[in-house]
Amino acid sequence: MTNKKSSVSVTKLASETLKDANSSQIAKQLAGSVLSQANTNNQTSEAMEQKASQVLQSEKYSDATKTLAGSVLSQSNGTEKK
Repeated sequence: MTNKKSSVSVTKLASETLKDANSSQIAKQLAGSVLSQANTNNQTSEAMEQKASQVLQSEKYSDATKTLAGSVLSQSNGTEKK
């Protein structure tokens, strides 16, 4: 199992998202997940995988939110768990 880390650019986006009072709740949840995996061995939870997947499949979310969702999914080990 490989340990996947958040990239510097996505980590910066996540930090900015959490500081922005106008960011949506889902964006902040995704940002928190990204940051929790930045310099740790934490793994994406199944619940966050599902939320991130829903964000990527929806047209209502911004590109920034979709970037965070993509990062969350790229750090998951969903295919390795099976």
